[in-house]
Amino acid sequence: MGNSFGTLFRISTWGESHGGGIGVVIDGCPPRLPLCIEDIQFELDRRRPGQSDITTPRKESDSASIISGVYEGQTLGTPIAIYVPNGDHRPEAYSEMKDTFRPSHADFTYQTKFGIRNHEGGGRSSARETIGRVAAGAIARKILKLAGDIDISAYITRVHDIEMPTLQHFPTLEEVEASPVRCPHPATAKKMIQRIKAMRNEGNSVGGLIECRIRKLPIGLGMPVFDRLEAELSKAMLSLPATKGFEIGSGFNGSLKSGSEHNDTFVNKEGQIGTSTNRSGGVQGGISNGEELIFRVAFKPTATIIQNQETVDKEGEKATLVGRGRHDPCVVPRAVPIVESMAALVLVDHWMRHKAQCESFDFNPA
Repeated sequence: MGNSFGTLFRISTWGESHGGGIGVVIDGCPPRLPLCIEDIQFELDRRRPGQSDITTPRKESDSASIISGVYEGQTLGTPIAIYVPNGDHRPEAYSEMKDTFRPSHADFTYQTKFGIRNHEGGGRSSARETIGRVAAGAIARKILKLAGDIDISAYITRVHDIEMPTLQHFPTLEEVEASPVRCPHPATAKKMIQRIKAMRNEGNSVGGLIECRIRKLPIGLGMPVFDRLEAELSKAMLSLPATKGFEIGSGFNGSLKSGSEHNDTFVNKEGQIGTSTNRSGGVQGGISNGEELIFRVAFKPTATIIQNQETVDKEGEKATLVGRGRHDPCVVPRAVPIVESMAALVLVDHWMRHKAQCESFDFNPA
């Protein structure tokens, strides 16, 4: 009922922001994959709170434990369960939100739909739920790397109205991680950090844009017609908290061009068919075409701000609410590894589906 994702490589996440912890169950992981907790912890450390002075001050180690599915450093082919306990939770900071709806949060919709909700930190709607996605995504990334040397790199291109120049090369992890804002253009990163800090000092927040690039992707990933690769990626990205937009390749700007301006011409690239341009973003007809996969995800400003806001309570009576608790003034820097993880989950699932349908049987042996 909405808490599971994937077909052959399938994950189910569970847990609330201020409950006992967060977890994920991964079903469909191939056996004999070398896997240790360090593979998972590295990505969780990139996502965890309190990692810099532009993120939430909540202090969580986010230390993961593998409690099933791995034996002597290898996956068993059985369900893998990963658990991360909550440590620094302060539910008392959310007492005012028990009966009063925070503007632009899930409080009203959860209460109306279910008739009950966990108001502490947003409960299930909190971005803390993404711990499970990142843990599972770390496994998916390792499969993709070992199976096809596939590289995934996400980074921030815009915070508020500050935008970096177009990147002409595939960014390294070191370039992205060189700044706490995870923008690989140092001069722009400095401006972004200043803007985030200024907004935090005002008790305000800002959003931004993440670009994700994936190279060495094989041709053929994606399933017509409802499971087109870009459709699956869009669902994955828009399932993330605070997302408001998704585009691939030329995106919305492509609508400003004519067909002759926009079409990607096929050419021979050292014996392989490819395209001279990549306005399609690596996908044609919903199927990967072997070119670099490029998409962007837009994130809105953090809904919790430390300012007076007019709202109503459960009875519809007027109320004034000041955001409390510990929140990111800009969620985008910590969302970078989450975007990468969701991309990996989509790609490994479609890689397995492609293998199962198109490469497992030979009806015309030589």
